Amino acid sequence: MNLTEFNQSDRCEHFSCPERSVSPAVYILLYVCSAAVVLLTVCGNLLVIISVFHFKQLHTPTNMFVLSLAVSDFLVGIFAMPLMLIWTIESCWIFGRVLCTIYWLISGFLTISNYTIAQISVDRYFALSNPFLYMKIVSVKIIRVVIVINWCVGLGYALVTLYFNGKFESLVMCPGECFLPLTDNWFLIDLIYSFIFPCSFVIILYTLVFVIAKKHATAIRELNNYTRSKTQKITPHSMKSERKAAKVLSILVSVFLLCLLPYFIYSLLDNVIVLQTETFQRVLIVFSLNSTINPFLYAMFYPWFRRCIKLIITLKIFQTDSALINVLS
Repeated sequence: MNLTEFNQSDRCEHFSCPERSVSPAVYILLYVCSAAVVLLTVCGNLLVIISVFHFKQLHTPTNMFVLSLAVSDFLVGIFAMPLMLIWTIESCWIFGRVLCTIYWLISGFLTISNYTIAQISVDRYFALSNPFLYMKIVSVKIIRVVIVINWCVGLGYALVTLYFNGKFESLVMCPGECFLPLTDNWFLIDLIYSFIFPCSFVIILYTLVFVIAKKHATAIRELNNYTRSKTQKITPHSMKSERKAAKVLSILVSVFLLCLLPYFIYSLLDNVIVLQTETFQRVLIVFSLNSTINPFLYAMFYPWFRRCIKLIITLKIFQTDSALINVLS
């Protein structure tokens, strides 16, 4: 995840760190709200990590993707979000060039998170479209290899982008700013890699998942109508499941797009006109909020996650053989 091309002379010519224009009470409130967002991101994803790591029942291929997503979002929450929020509140980058470089490198975890979401959509589509082949081919070991490749590619992309655009030396373009300028060609590469590919996978495959789920629900209803006399009790249940599946999928796709879209709209506009730094900071915060929302979207939809939270909070995970507790029933 990187920035678009910036006109350095235009930005630096009149730039200086503005004095704080808000009252002390508002200033403190902004920091309290920022701390709450960071805490929510870190704790939410940490609960997912502990749950999947600890309970053996959760060591499934799909949950390995959920674990990878939680780890990348956890790292964003603990390393990138605090710097980003302080930068926004202070209206000035106060951490220097080295941390600026590290910040953009860590921000690569956002791209890893996006591709993990895309991989979850591939996993769900494969599992529904060909369940027998899925059970035969897909295993936890294979998914771990896929996850490692995803992380290597994501971090490699961040390093290559930093090298070919910032050369690791010119990231702080103006005093008090931290931007990574991209060339026109690299901006197109970033747009395709960070946005178009993962979004296309998520939209297309989740649409197909919904279509397949709807066909399955229809087939079950028809079978029930043919074989059972008490169809009135069964049909509403299958229709309710169908509506619930549609609602969940629509929420997942909508939130994913809402978090990513402002950033890339800003990127496209900023290639044409010079936009305010404050605007960039706001859309970057919206982008990173996906890491805050993900554990609730991809884990709290599952009843096992609520059971795991209860076991973790009550410290029952420290009991003997707690890893074997049945959290799926």
